[in-house]
Amino acid sequence: MYSSSRVLAASAISVSSSNAEKDTKDLEASLNHLLHLHNHNSLSPRHDAEKAKKDAIMKAERVSELLVEAVNGGVQDSFINQERIEFEIRNMASTITNFMKQTDQWFASTHALNTAVKEIGDFENWMKVMEYECKSITAAIKNIHQE
Repeated sequence: MYSSSRVLAASAISVSSSNAEKDTKDLEASLNHLLHLHNHNSLSPRHDAEKAKKDAIMKAERVSELLVEAVNGGVQDSFINQERIEFEIRNMASTITNFMKQTDQWFASTHALNTAVKEIGDFENWMKVMEYECKSITAAIKNIHQE
């Protein structure tokens, strides 16, 4: 009996150790499964956060591009207006130069005309003086001749 109870005890220990090993493997498999689920579940929010971050960056870039386009549109209009103004300034400068030349010509012409009129006036005055002197001389000769 003693030997049969030992055999039963040994077989019970072997069954029990085999069950313990099986339970340990099941427990390890369950823990591995839980760890895998935990890792998968923690990766999902990270993935969502990364996706949201990328979306936010893309939207921020688009907003930045739109702001730059809005500012550049005004700057571009200002630049075009500045070029037009500079073109008009150059045209006006050349027109002013032409007017100055024409004014100088008119001034020279009026000065020459004024000088000619003065000379005519001087000549006319000289003629009147000569006529008066001739009359005086003629009157003096008549007076001398009549005496």
